[in-house]
Amino acid sequence: MSKNNIIKSLLGSILICISFLVKAQDLLVYQSKNLPKPDTVWVFKPKNYQDQHKLPLIYLLHGYSGNYKQWHSIMGAQKYADEYGFIIVCPDGLYNSWYINSPAKKDWQYESFFFDELFPDIKKKYKVDEQKVFISGLSMGGHGALSLFIKRPDLFASAGSTSGGVKLRDFSAKYGLSDLLGNPKKEDEIWDTYSVVPNIHKLKEANKPFIFDCGSQDFFYPYNNELKQRCDELNLKATYISQPGAHNRTYWKKSIKQQFEFFKSYLSELK
Repeated sequence: MSKNNIIKSLLGSILICISFLVKAQDLLVYQSKNLPKPDTVWVFKPKNYQDQHKLPLIYLLHGYSGNYKQWHSIMGAQKYADEYGFIIVCPDGLYNSWYINSPAKKDWQYESFFFDELFPDIKKKYKVDEQKVFISGLSMGGHGALSLFIKRPDLFASAGSTSGGVKLRDFSAKYGLSDLLGNPKKEDEIWDTYSVVPNIHKLKEANKPFIFDCGSQDFFYPYNNELKQRCDELNLKATYISQPGAHNRTYWKKSIKQQFEFFKSYLSELK
């Protein structure tokens, strides 16, 4: 093969790859009245998306100081979409929104954005099996995923959290939380209002399985152990994985694989 033909062949391969990525991935930008700035959402579709009718979908929420690119950089989201057949949606949590409706900042209403705008628009735009919608996240996103699951368990088949900041009171002076909640004192009840652990009992009637994990060297480890104890007391359908690891990308790359396997296993029960 001549040099020119080799170059043409390589260029053709590159164009095919680019074409595939354009079709398999979408970048959506939402101008929302509930947020202080536009929210960018990265959507990954399985390679067989066009051949399918309705597919399972998972929202993956990033951690504090991250953005919509974080999960893809950790796991290779397109690879997971192809392997598991999930539509993967990675919204931007605006650095430190904690995925809540802030009582102190009227333009920081992330929960409202998620349920009133993002969720219905994704359902409208993509071939989603509404009975097979999942949500998970890391750190701040782990808190967000479980919080949103607690608020609207009817919308999700299951949820997950890895290295989740599930008890806000005990790190009240960090991660922009105090400002987001109106600078309350540590003893104020508002910390429990917005935390996962004090509200996990609300999943009792939902009777749906969920999974959470935390590395034993993680600074959030004691709070996840506390969440596990509370789930046991309530006899919730909670799977807790305690394993070696710290609050870092190495751990999250391992953890998200375990969570996808958990969700995949649960999909067989939903058929």
